Amino acid sequence: MQDPKLRDQLVALAEQCREQAHAPWSGLLVGAAVLTRDGRMHGGCNVESAAFPLGGCAERHAIAAAVLAGGPGIEVVAVAIAARDNRGRLLAVPPCGGCRQLIREFGSQAEVGWRDAAGTCNWHAIGHLLPEAFEMPPE
Repeated sequence: MQDPKLRDQLVALAEQCREQAHAPWSGLLVGAAVLTRDGRMHGGCNVESAAFPLGGCAERHAIAAAVLAGGPGIEVVAVAIAARDNRGRLLAVPPCGGCRQLIREFGSQAEVGWRDAAGTCNWHAIGHLLPEAFEMPPE
């Protein structure tokens, strides 16, 4: 996805989603937005729980929203991530390993972008972020 206007829209949605994040323990507020092959955008935010394994990443929730809207055959083209701490400082937060795997499974050619502390959004191919992704062997 090379369209700068589309990238900006995706980042803007990630920033809107970030404002809904529930992070009372870490104070790390994260929003994510995915663009699917059909041109639709879906957002998600991180949600923490006192039972820590039950919380979830923004990227995973955005992909779940895309699957809910379009079915399990959706293809992710791009993912934007926006994060800040509870003091309002922008943070560079790339996807965790689990989210990299999930992004790769739904979009083997997806681009992933996140803002750095200066506010610049840098984009990376998921294959660069996760060069040795796990794949189920064919049947």
